Amino acid sequence: MPAKPDGMRERGQSWLAQGHLRPTRQRVALAALLVGDGENRHVTAESLYAAACDAGEKVSLATVYNTLKAFCDAGLMREVTVDGSRSYFDTRMDDHPHFFWEDENRISDAPAEELQLARIPKAPEGAKVTRVDVVIRVRKA
Repeated sequence: MPAKPDGMRERGQSWLAQGHLRPTRQRVALAALLVGDGENRHVTAESLYAAACDAGEKVSLATVYNTLKAFCDAGLMREVTVDGSRSYFDTRMDDHPHFFWEDENRISDAPAEELQLARIPKAPEGAKVTRVDVVIRVRKA
């Protein structure tokens, strides 16, 4: 990764502070992997766990899942569910669609300016729409 480890760690701590999360050792380590170089990420819990292990971090897969949930709850990330069994976590927080690459099991950002939604259904009585996720399934031709 292009940023120096200390800079990555500082970025991670600053990101945690934005979400008002206590900077535990494991949170800081995972945050540094997610945002330390200033780039946005799409990760699964398993891919973040593998990256943490590769970086020499002592963290369990259960801790990664719990930490990703805490990051989402704090408004630092969004969970993008592709189907009932597959979730990705996105550090980019503005509204934007995603491509799901079926042959690679990964997501990437799709150009938001090309998406046009004419209308969405009204929410059921007693409910309100909080967000619309658009996942466009693609595969290499």
